[in-house]
Amino acid sequence: MSQAAEAQRQDAQGLEVGDLLETCRGALEAAQRLEQAAEAAVARLIAPEGKVEGKAVMREQFAAHGYAWLTTYVATLKETLAWADKLEARGQLRAQERLILQIGFGEYLAQLAGGIPMSQGEIVRPEDMDVAVDAIDAFQNDGSVKTLVREGNSNAARMQLCALLVERFDQRDFGEAGFDDDTLEMVRDQFRKVADSHAADAHDWHLKDDLIPIEVVDQLAELGVFGLTVPEEYGGLAMGKTAMCVVTEELSRGWIGLGSLGTRSEIAAELIRLGSTQAQKEHYLPKIASGEILPTAVFTEPNTGSDLGSLKTRAVREGDSYKVIGNKTWITHGARSDLMTLLARTDPNESGWRGLSMFLAEKPRGDDATPFPAEGMTGGEIEVLGYRGMKEYEISFDAFEVPASQLLGGVEGTGFKQLMATFESARVQTAARAVGVAQNALELAMGYAIDRQQFGRSIVDFPRVGGKLAMMAVEIMMARQLTLAAAREKDEDRRCDIEAGMAKLLGARVAWSAADNGVQVHGGNGYAVEYPISRVLCDARILNVFEGAAEIQAQVIARGLIANRLSGTGGNAAG
Repeated sequence: MSQAAEAQRQDAQGLEVGDLLETCRGALEAAQRLEQAAEAAVARLIAPEGKVEGKAVMREQFAAHGYAWLTTYVATLKETLAWADKLEARGQLRAQERLILQIGFGEYLAQLAGGIPMSQGEIVRPEDMDVAVDAIDAFQNDGSVKTLVREGNSNAARMQLCALLVERFDQRDFGEAGFDDDTLEMVRDQFRKVADSHAADAHDWHLKDDLIPIEVVDQLAELGVFGLTVPEEYGGLAMGKTAMCVVTEELSRGWIGLGSLGTRSEIAAELIRLGSTQAQKEHYLPKIASGEILPTAVFTEPNTGSDLGSLKTRAVREGDSYKVIGNKTWITHGARSDLMTLLARTDPNESGWRGLSMFLAEKPRGDDATPFPAEGMTGGEIEVLGYRGMKEYEISFDAFEVPASQLLGGVEGTGFKQLMATFESARVQTAARAVGVAQNALELAMGYAIDRQQFGRSIVDFPRVGGKLAMMAVEIMMARQLTLAAAREKDEDRRCDIEAGMAKLLGARVAWSAADNGVQVHGGNGYAVEYPISRVLCDARILNVFEGAAEIQAQVIARGLIANRLSGTGGNAAG
């Protein structure tokens, strides 16, 4: 009998379902108390006078960002337990899901006290946040925490979970997602088939660095991908952000390029829905929803990165039009797009974000030979490691003309606020992309590990291989639940910038970890470009950078939570 099969026969540390759920509940309460202690400690560091100070945040970045990671972990535990409770109420909490809960709690609780990896080489501990020793001791000595740290993420539990995953691999059963709506199950199944139908070709497109064929773009348009969250009155499906996450995850599981085709449409539609005039809504939203118009986001500039307030590209009013002058970079799908959501400075006397305006700037579609066939506009491709299929570009504007009627909302100086209103949706969608990429890595690695024979047995039976696969499945489910929770907040029209940031922060790290471990499971073959896992590794790396780098996410989370605490408005997503 193989080690995996033998482990499957073992009782995973003897925790019955009821005991496990109650133990997790007690451990979550202990984690929330530790979080409160960390919040108070970090508030003393970055808001010594009762208000968050920018210089203090910069000086205490490690502590502040560590607090963001700590509270993200606590929020993740909360949503994972809520997922398990929901499944138990439905009679769907099988051994597989129970093990995911047990292992996930065991590992994350251990990291809360022992050290959370913010990135490779950056481990943050409660002591780094100036948390009092007695608060740390109280957490570590809590009975529920001690039980789960000692018994939760054991070799036996990991191998038992791996055995169940192997047994159900052909059914793609990696655990019940716990959707609240049967419609979402049908949506997932439909787009799973779409992703599978393009998975083999996707690797070829990646290797050749080709644009995704326009026929595939048209197929997704016909399926309503570009109008998923657009209101029905403007030709969309009005399915909400949760459905967007389900679709995005499945398409990204096939290839990040497929899952990302809808990102620019989502951003543009959100900008127009929230900030445009009625005439702009009626003109652009139906065309975006149908795929007639392919938008691109033109925000970033050389040497600015996330500091959007320092943008230098100008839009000068001349009669009934604006002349745009400046340089933009990292423009995804820029050549083949028809519409640019373009952020530019309209007030030269205002150097900060208040001088920025957003434009709906139309342009003709280009191709590889002539990417930007428009007067006053030139540019070229930026070659990248991964995240191919739409290509990245830099663009220079030299008196590029935009009609004044295409100023978003018709009012100058509101561009930055308009863009900020889209960050929640964009980051939730990016978190879903990350979960899909991670799931792709898991499926590739598990398929390889089952088939690969070494020393007379399948390598999936080796604990260092099976354990990697099990932990990948655990963290993917946890990141999925955190992402869906953020999407539900958005669907309820509640502010969720912190929740969205947490989902993106964790999802990106999980995707990179899964891809890296996927390569390791493949061994030397994982480094060969003919194996798709090599592509997944390249694709996963960008997730920690775009839509707000991990450091920016942590900064937003920490500042937001501490400011909420000091103002008495609450808003702690983990509590």
